[in-house]
This record gives sequence, C-alpha cells and structure tokens, in this order.
Amino acid sequence: MDFDLKNLFETAQKVQSEVARVKAELAEKTVTGEAGGGLVRCVANGKGEVVSLDIDPSVINAAEKQLLEQLVAGAVNVALDAVRDLAQSELSRATGGLPLPAGLMGS
Repeated sequence: MDFDLKNLFETAQKVQSEVARVKAELAEKTVTGEAGGGLVRCVANGKGEVVSLDIDPSVINAAEKQLLEQLVAGAVNVALDAVRDLAQSELSRATGGLPLPAGLMGS
C-alpha cells in the first residue's frame, strides 16, 4: 500500500480553502423563519445572526405579551434551524460529503 502524504496534505488544503469559501458565501445568504402563520417573521444570515424581525401589528397587544414572546422565539428558532441546514448542505457539497470535525464552522 503506497501512502502519499503530500497528496493527502494538498487535498486537506483544498478542502480547507473550499470550507473558507463556503463560510464566506454563507455569511451573505439569508433565511426566513415564520411563526403564527406569518404574523412574526425572523430573517437570519448564514453566520447565525438575526438580521431583522417583523411583527404584524395585529399581535402587538399588551394583553397578549406572552403569545407574542412565544411567536418571536418560534420564528427565531425556525430561522436559525434553516441557517444550520443551509450551512450543512453547502459544506457537504463543498467537501464532497466528507465529514467535518466538530466546531469547524465556529460553533
């Protein structure tokens, strides 16, 4: 069995470069999470940051504060789940399906 360490190192560098490229592209992408049938919308970027939050005026009522809080949390969680799915999909394509070490995306 002939082991080519140089080739392995070059492949690792290519994968690392591709992962860096994908991370930069992900930072520019956004996903939207909705709750309450669209009454609350959260937009997050590929870095996992909340970019915007839109709340329909019909749910802004002091008597329904708890409902609004639940809808906001739900929309944010949907958006962040979508970001994780997007990142996993993009990285899987970039690495040809090779498993990546935990924490590679900085989380």
